[in-house]
Amino acid sequence: MADGISGPDLVAGDKLSGVSTYEYDVVIVGAGPAGMCAGMYAGRAMLKAVVLERGFPGGELLNTELIEDYPGFESVLGHELAEKFHTHAAKFGAEFRTSVTVEKVKRLDDGTFETVADNGDRYLSPTVIVTAGGTPVKLGIPGELEYAGKGVSYCAICDGAFFRGHTIAVVGGGDAATEEAYFLTRYAEKVYLVHRRDSLRSSKILQQRLFANPKIEVIWDSVVEAAVGDAAGLLNTLKLHNLKTDERRDLKATGLFVFVGFRPNTGIIADHVNHDDMGYIVTDPHMQTSIRGLFAAGDLRSQLTRQVTTAVGDATTAAIAAEKYLKLIKDGQPEVAIENAGGYSA
Repeated sequence: MADGISGPDLVAGDKLSGVSTYEYDVVIVGAGPAGMCAGMYAGRAMLKAVVLERGFPGGELLNTELIEDYPGFESVLGHELAEKFHTHAAKFGAEFRTSVTVEKVKRLDDGTFETVADNGDRYLSPTVIVTAGGTPVKLGIPGELEYAGKGVSYCAICDGAFFRGHTIAVVGGGDAATEEAYFLTRYAEKVYLVHRRDSLRSSKILQQRLFANPKIEVIWDSVVEAAVGDAAGLLNTLKLHNLKTDERRDLKATGLFVFVGFRPNTGIIADHVNHDDMGYIVTDPHMQTSIRGLFAAGDLRSQLTRQVTTAVGDATTAAIAAEKYLKLIKDGQPEVAIENAGGYSA
């Protein structure tokens, strides 16, 4: 374990392929709120930490226009909060590597973790904190993939401006669908919220805002069965099915925004890890998974709710627990319970 913050130890390299092997105290997979918070706490603990991110630091914050439920910020733009998280973590010494797609995290026989990137680079560390979040769940209907980027979207803030003056549909009934439907009214002339049940699952305050917006109409008890396009290859019609009346009809719409949940990105973990029925990782109170030394935080962890606040809470615990686990390793007691390790050093 490193005695202080420094650059990564390059322990091996192949000059011909450009593939390298690095050593860290802790590797953090994902730079959403959880990953950036874990990086900050790891840096404060004087650990040599790297945060690996396939895109840019921010995660789902970059897909959210306005945050209104993060303490201390009555209203803050998603990308602004992401920038603050990133700057704060980097200030304390966390290293960020972007455009790095992690393909595998595996615990080796000696207890070291090997994190392998898509370019073949290997990151070796005694601990790993997985904060890789999730991937939007697709509807799985005809035309969905065909018209992806041509009317079908999973990110309102990314694509909303392309639908100025259009009629669009949002599918879902949770907080994300309700928030994004409201957000899209600043561009679209008409927004239909299509929900398979007769009531929404979103918070009451979001529902009040939604129902008060004259541009939004809710289509209850219905699902989208197919997305159909025009001769130019762009979406122009949605096939709806009312589950109560069995009625089927066409809805003219040039946009389909899907917010029906996320699937946790747990496939990168090579070994079996305990998870719930939905595939979310089960952890102990220290955010440690069923694999010793492997911690999980944020949206891929099994829990009641998934918010920025819960993500950073998870990450705080995970980073402190990882620091305690590293101390146990240094003291030659890797199997001792984490709560019996020494105090937090930051």
